[in-house]
Amino acid sequence: MDHPTRLFDFIQYQLKHSPQDKAYGYRQNGQWVYYSTQETVDKANKVSRGLLKLGVKPGDKIAMAVYQNRPEWAVLDLGIQQIGAINVPVYPTISPAEYEYIFNDAEVKYAFVGKDDLYDKVNTAKANVPSLLDIYTFDRQDGRPYWEDIFSDEGQAEVEAIMAKIKPSELATIIYTSGTTGEPKGVMLSHRNIVSNVMDVMDIFPIDNEHKVLSFLPLCHIFERAALYAYTFLSASITFTGTDNLGGDEGDLKAVQPHFFTTVPRLLEKVYEKIYNKGLELTGVKKSLFFWALSLTEDYEYDKSYSGLKAIKMKIADKLIFSKWREALGGNVRGIITGAAPCPVKMAKVFSAAGVPIREGYGLTETSPGLAIGHFTPGGGMLGTIGPALKSVELRIDDSEGTYNPGEGEILAKGPNVMMGYYNKPEATAEVFKDIDGERWFRTGDVGTLVPGPGGKPFLKITDRKKELLKTSGGKYVAPAPIENKLKEDFLVEQVMVVGEQRKFVSAIILPAEDALKDWCARHGVEWKGMQDAVQQPEVIAKYQSIIDQYNPNFSKIEQIKKFCLIAASWEPSRTDGTAAELTPTMKLKRRVIRDKYQQDIEAIYAEG
Repeated sequence: MDHPTRLFDFIQYQLKHSPQDKAYGYRQNGQWVYYSTQETVDKANKVSRGLLKLGVKPGDKIAMAVYQNRPEWAVLDLGIQQIGAINVPVYPTISPAEYEYIFNDAEVKYAFVGKDDLYDKVNTAKANVPSLLDIYTFDRQDGRPYWEDIFSDEGQAEVEAIMAKIKPSELATIIYTSGTTGEPKGVMLSHRNIVSNVMDVMDIFPIDNEHKVLSFLPLCHIFERAALYAYTFLSASITFTGTDNLGGDEGDLKAVQPHFFTTVPRLLEKVYEKIYNKGLELTGVKKSLFFWALSLTEDYEYDKSYSGLKAIKMKIADKLIFSKWREALGGNVRGIITGAAPCPVKMAKVFSAAGVPIREGYGLTETSPGLAIGHFTPGGGMLGTIGPALKSVELRIDDSEGTYNPGEGEILAKGPNVMMGYYNKPEATAEVFKDIDGERWFRTGDVGTLVPGPGGKPFLKITDRKKELLKTSGGKYVAPAPIENKLKEDFLVEQVMVVGEQRKFVSAIILPAEDALKDWCARHGVEWKGMQDAVQQPEVIAKYQSIIDQYNPNFSKIEQIKKFCLIAASWEPSRTDGTAAELTPTMKLKRRVIRDKYQQDIEAIYAEG
């Protein structure tokens, strides 16, 4: 085959051109387990034959939920695709009621789940899902069907006959959006949608068949799933893991020593916070050296070369400080792509200056996912922007509503990666497309602009989510995300949400970073009695006011934070106490949930005018 046209073609391409001994693997009960390319194909065929034996037909829906990425997910994904069935991946952190809604909407026939409480949660939902026939586990559990129980050695001719008939235009998967507002919608993506996106990044990922990658973002999210197919096409060795197993001397970053991975900005921020907090613990010359090295990154730009005294300083900083940062990430990282949420410029700047190149990608589930991405080659990236559009993608800025700054507008996209539509929701599908001169453009709901990049090529810059724009009582529009991202550059700020809808001025709810605040209190003579007490101390409040004062000049008068409140809490993507989670699984703010939860605090901010 010249190149893959259907998702299951990627592993066949690898088998033909560059088979691997360690294609897919993970750490199971403390032991490293890897499948070769051939073993992966063999197991996928066993799955396909087994599903046919169960009565699964092309078009039937199969759900999957795991807490941690694992080879079985990839194998089952292939087995489902090969017989024309539809993979419906779901987040492990959602409630039984949400499983019930999704499984009924998609008419899921079988579900495959990982360990812990997943079987119980899905089984609770099963009582109200007539289409769901059975639930299988990826780990042996007493009295419960095990995924290998379906494996079959008979019927390969039927599998191959079905495979041969599957067209690139056919539906491959339904991915339910995380639902920051309203009920989740099932995004229908064809083989062509995702394949086109994967092929567009082939020249961007700085890896080949001699490199190792780490996969830890949830595979139920299209960002990591598309990356998985790209790694497979490039024949990189893939090790699956979870975000809880990355760091420390025994973590998978140091054990695997990957050359590449994808991540979300919050994880980069947490790594940086740990590095920074370790710097605070140093004393004397070591501490001075650490913060001296950090200061050298402040004027960093992509592709910047240093000469003279600055070059000597950077070499010293690299040897003494930055090399240890790289070692914490395994020591081999050639590049990281971050996506799913805006990446603070400071994160991209500091890591890249330290020899860990960071580039940002932008897209949506509905666009399979990529629309634009920064390149690692010279002139391919620019701080403060995403980067150029992918090869097969067209972007345009729609400023017809006239509510944005000059040159800004809603980002519209066109290309083979744009979804087939929302499952069972023709009206919702129609709402996200716009006809311009007879052409159908997808409305991203994000606000941005195209700016000249290196060499004059247009680079996409995101300014905000359209549906998150605030409108003050004076009728002025304010984009909260750039303000929030700027404030989060300070180590004392863990999370922040800007408020001000139909209010006279803009305010903020701030969650302090506990470790950094505790250290600050120790250095400034403020007794530490816990977070609840700390956020009420005048010295602490004054410190956060100084942070606001430092960043406010970056914004127009109407955008500046006039008041704020400090909250002793943490915002999470899942809750076990029955309350609503404040973050989506991809770490975006659930603004309505947060506004409802802190309504009294918000009212108190505005009570004094």
